[in-house]
Amino acid sequence: MREAFLSFFEKRGHTRIKPYLLVARWRDDLYFTNASIIDFQPYVTEGIIPPPANPLVISQPCVRFPDIESVGSTFGRHLTIFEMGGHHAFNYPDKQIYWKDQTVRYHHEFVTKTLGVKDEEVIYKEGVWSGGGNAGPDVESIVRGLEVATLVFMKYKVINGEFVELPIRTVDTGYGIERFTWLSQGCISGFEAIYGDLLDKIRKMAGIELPDGRLLAEASRVSGLISISKTSSRAENWRRVASRIGADPQELSELIDPIVNIYAVADHTKCLTFLLAEGVVPSNVREGYLTRLLIRRTCRLLRNLSIEDRLFDIVEMQISLWSRDFPHLKELQDEILELLSIEREKYEQTLSRGHNLVKRIIQERRSRGTAEIPLEELVELYDSHGLTPEVVSEMAEAEGVEIHIPENFYSYVAEKHMAAPEGERTPLTEGIEDVKEEFSDLPETERLYYKDAYIKEFKAKVLRVSGKRVVLDRTAFYPEGGGQPADQGYLEFNGKQSRVTDVQKVGGVIIHFLEGPVPKEGDEVTGRIDWERRISLMRNHTATHIVMGAARRILGEHVWQAGAQKGIDRSRLDISHPKRLSFQEIKEIENLANRVVMENRSVETFWLPREEAERNYGFRIYQGGVVPGREIRIVKVEDWDVEACGGTHCRLTGEIGLIKIIRTERIQDGVERLIFSVGESAVKAVQETEGRILRIAEILEVQPEKVERTVNNVVSEWRELRRERERLADRLAVYLAENYLSDAEDVAGVKVISKIVNAEEADVDLLIKVSAEIIKQERKAVSVLICIDKNARLVVNVGEEALKLGVDAREIAREAGSKLGGGGSGKPNFAQGGGTRIEGAGEALKKAKDVILRSVKE
Repeated sequence: MREAFLSFFEKRGHTRIKPYLLVARWRDDLYFTNASIIDFQPYVTEGIIPPPANPLVISQPCVRFPDIESVGSTFGRHLTIFEMGGHHAFNYPDKQIYWKDQTVRYHHEFVTKTLGVKDEEVIYKEGVWSGGGNAGPDVESIVRGLEVATLVFMKYKVINGEFVELPIRTVDTGYGIERFTWLSQGCISGFEAIYGDLLDKIRKMAGIELPDGRLLAEASRVSGLISISKTSSRAENWRRVASRIGADPQELSELIDPIVNIYAVADHTKCLTFLLAEGVVPSNVREGYLTRLLIRRTCRLLRNLSIEDRLFDIVEMQISLWSRDFPHLKELQDEILELLSIEREKYEQTLSRGHNLVKRIIQERRSRGTAEIPLEELVELYDSHGLTPEVVSEMAEAEGVEIHIPENFYSYVAEKHMAAPEGERTPLTEGIEDVKEEFSDLPETERLYYKDAYIKEFKAKVLRVSGKRVVLDRTAFYPEGGGQPADQGYLEFNGKQSRVTDVQKVGGVIIHFLEGPVPKEGDEVTGRIDWERRISLMRNHTATHIVMGAARRILGEHVWQAGAQKGIDRSRLDISHPKRLSFQEIKEIENLANRVVMENRSVETFWLPREEAERNYGFRIYQGGVVPGREIRIVKVEDWDVEACGGTHCRLTGEIGLIKIIRTERIQDGVERLIFSVGESAVKAVQETEGRILRIAEILEVQPEKVERTVNNVVSEWRELRRERERLADRLAVYLAENYLSDAEDVAGVKVISKIVNAEEADVDLLIKVSAEIIKQERKAVSVLICIDKNARLVVNVGEEALKLGVDAREIAREAGSKLGGGGSGKPNFAQGGGTRIEGAGEALKKAKDVILRSVKE
């Protein structure tokens, strides 16, 4: 069907172009390509760059999450991954290609002549469409009740809710390739048309028999009337089907739900296979969040089918099925399965930690008079702890609590994360937005640092002075941008000198911030760059590109830049990676990067039209994020790395010197930070490390080469001493607990042990052990112990029988802690508190007894 669509329009003057990525790395307002027009917004549709062809045709893989719950239930009308066939024409004021009439004619001819649909079976419905910041009239095409295409005539840009006419009128069509395939084959569902034998293989894995064909056909027909995320539930859908065929709704659900789950598994595993192949690392942010959501929902569906252990088998089958048309899937199979394996392991760890968390939440809510977990808290449990609502429900049921899960839960959380937050989008330079209007009438500053990054001195004319801010007609000072700090240096004029402390770019105008005397408008000035600072930043910036290329070669194609900051002494590079880097991986990245330095490769910088740069080098050029403008600057490290970059760079890699990775950090889930130094700073870092080793050797009184073995011996001895200390502390805790219990008071039938202990006799850690031992020996006991040091620390433990009588450790800690000048918190059976009022310790114990007495009487 894909080929039939592409060939039809190719024969009618359209140029076939390759599909773009699923991850919309050229956009800063959304994460995924969800329609073919996304490939051309905003640069082509707003006239910033020309289209790759005009007219053109494309079959673009797309990802959509908002209707994820409906996938399967609507038998193919909703998918998370699909191909959108688009034929696009871009009509300029001086060159019209075609518009509405011809677009509809093309569609009708394709449907009736190529696919053989009868004229009377095609219904057209006019309306208005908006998306991606654009809008226009549209025509929907419906065949036999199935919407198969939307023909949009984009002529407006939406600005603050207003429709502003665009100079370019765009024909934006979306043909559902999978829907046309379904229509042409007449299958019960779209999934049979898309996946064929793969569905049978999954069904056999799960031991699921196909229900009666008439039943499935009726379910398929009726399911097209609903969307779980918008109007009704799956259960309501099956009730409607059951009433039409005279079946029991519960029995119908038991027959059809497994088939629906198989459909969803087929869709989800295809989608996650394609996303992982594009280097998306599952995480808690951006596109990684939505990929993790998809994987965990898939795991839940597989569990429902009792085949949770077959995830990798199904993904391998998806790779085999789709690699003929998308060969990169086969090439990246090992990487796809590794990413999936790491994420599956993380999910298992999440489940093992989750039970205690859910149990604690339920206990806390019960103490407030309810056990219900609202939607907001279910979302929080998923976002912050990775616990799916189904898992929370199972854990809650074990505690005797039923949880209501909205059927559109996944759609709800996906919708929240589909678009990039405003804070992630390309901003004006922070802090100087207020001066944009002030300098808007000036011509663009000539950027000498792009003509020659090695210029140290230049002459220029002052165009504008505003306070300590100066704009020149030309400059070699690099303004802050792309993670590279601004240049510093001096301006000299009329026998005076002023220090340049900062440089910023607003639009095309470069503003110099001065410290000292200020020149007048029209003055001739000489600019002198702080060269040591500049060359250090150049080395660090070029090194960042080299380290990035090394990381991708060592770790895999999933590695993308997630952030970078170049410094004088140290720089950082944030990369997408699913786990902590090992010492061996760090060493290999470092060695490979230094090899590129020693090979003294050339570093080229040049400008290209955006469409040519993307065509020549692909979308990996956007490592540093979205780069605005019709033409973009390319930095190419010979046979190593190509990126769109506006920074200053060395001419040869050999100018960088040593690259030394100092350390790595896990800054967030799915992102590793590499902190490194280059050149003299790297040598200094190595020397500092050597110095520390020598000093340790002196302390241990051994040769440097024997430091590692000696430290291991010392640590082993220390651990053994610590274990012995713990054993002695446990024995002492038993002894003190027995001793304290002998002095217990009876308060309303509760044994209360209250003691004030000096820290020299027993520290807080020991008192916690003693307190736990007391309630272990006496279940009706309440232990209230205060440790006096510089401050007063309170430890409260409530035995099981005392809990049943109404005693709450949190109340005791809170009220007794107030007498110590502080407070307290914790759990019903264990809490801590304290304060700085050591003299209030006696009052605190008295208050504790009052709280116990009050609690029991209530």
